[in-house]
Amino acid sequence: MDTVLVLDFGAQYSQLIARRVRECRVYSELVPYDMPVDEIAARGPKGIILSGGPASVYADDALSIDPALFELGIPVLGICYGMQLMAHTLGGTVTRTGKSEFGKTRLKINKEVALFNDLPAEQTCWMSHRDSVTAAPESFEVTASTASSPVAVMESPARRMFGIQCHPEVVHTPYGTDVIKNFLFGPCHCQPEWTTVSIIEDSVAQIRGQVGGEKVVCGLSGGVDSSTAALLVYRAIGKNLTCIFVDHGLLRKNEAEQVIDAFENHFHVPLVHVQAQERFLSRLAGVTDPEQKRKIIGEEFIRVFEEEAARLEGARFLVQGTLYSDVIESGTRDAARIKSHHNVGGLPVDMDLKLVEPLRHIFKDEARSVAAELGLPDQMVWRQPFPGPGLAIRIIGEVTGERLDILREADYILQEEVRRAGLYRELWQSFCVLPAIRSVGVMGDERTYAYPVIIRAVTSEDAMTADWARLPYDLLEAISSRIINEVPGVNRVALDISSKPPSTIEWE
Repeated sequence: MDTVLVLDFGAQYSQLIARRVRECRVYSELVPYDMPVDEIAARGPKGIILSGGPASVYADDALSIDPALFELGIPVLGICYGMQLMAHTLGGTVTRTGKSEFGKTRLKINKEVALFNDLPAEQTCWMSHRDSVTAAPESFEVTASTASSPVAVMESPARRMFGIQCHPEVVHTPYGTDVIKNFLFGPCHCQPEWTTVSIIEDSVAQIRGQVGGEKVVCGLSGGVDSSTAALLVYRAIGKNLTCIFVDHGLLRKNEAEQVIDAFENHFHVPLVHVQAQERFLSRLAGVTDPEQKRKIIGEEFIRVFEEEAARLEGARFLVQGTLYSDVIESGTRDAARIKSHHNVGGLPVDMDLKLVEPLRHIFKDEARSVAAELGLPDQMVWRQPFPGPGLAIRIIGEVTGERLDILREADYILQEEVRRAGLYRELWQSFCVLPAIRSVGVMGDERTYAYPVIIRAVTSEDAMTADWARLPYDLLEAISSRIINEVPGVNRVALDISSKPPSTIEWE
């Protein structure tokens, strides 16, 4: 299968480039910027993309590249910092001109070129840079410019090297996907072979190769990620898989019953149901720091899985539904940690079980496509994401039984009203947050001192960026009225209208 390697120079959203390539049905991988050139050559990629990054090419700690990369004869596309690094390495000039560009910018194409084949001569693009290429390297043509960037696009067709200052991977560049397609199907001569069926076939083969005839357990939450991972492993090894569903007391209302029904009665996959509510709550007592919450929950999950695995004739492998976005937000070598996902950065060092993560390098939309192909019912395929630490990271402060009960009831009302309004599938996530503070209110002519509940609803394509959802006023009114009237201990409802970035989707 044709592969394109994306060299990661530390931009928080470098993975969006890989995602856009895959949307064009070409397999892509995000790899470290300093992967040895001989290793890159051995992988046989049809193309290489240099990502953006936060630094200047002149900074003391600037990430550099081995010039031998440009001698491989493989087409290279540099984006933002990647373009500047290409220019700097090959003898061009990069300058801090004092004319920064951030946000929407008009791009003028100077001549018909490979990257912009069959695209408008003037278009909007998304810029985010302070330095600019002011002189292209020898053999490069300047093929596009903006008001502040004289070299906004440069190309060397003979060497099959291309640089673009704007970000074609973001949705704010309307023709960005077309630019990427022109690179993939022009200079790279890629074939669109990356499909849902190929993902399943590759995953099944890799799982069999990893676990052989060993016994395997799967940490099942009931969400689309862990459910898809479970079905992939079940397809690969059959009865050697046992799913373990841990009810940690941090689930939403009626969730445990739904998960058990789906796997025992719909898929007939062996399932162990562990009641561990008191165990998790006791570990969380007095804890308010969100990173500590995540690490406690991650460790406790592993300890439960280890105990159950020991009862199952010594299973040595643990399946998790880890997605690529979990890995990125938990922090990589070249990207900052946003939050430690319980199944990545929250894992204990001293684990007895070896991880099997068939979804680790795919995105949420790809996981949903795989889930549908494997026969998961629609209500599971399209279930809004729910974090592994559950309601613990939607309670801002200490997690207590009383606060969990309040949040469960409030969230249940929110979900009911969102579904009734026909908006559930339009939202990436919608949920309630309970901060551990109280405010004054009045009910029945009497003073109250009770909790506020915050409504959080966002739209997104991949969870790496998100916008707050413009819910109808009548829906907000219905949700607020029901929560205040039906949930004891609540006297105020607020709405979170922040996007990601600068906020995250979850509060913790």
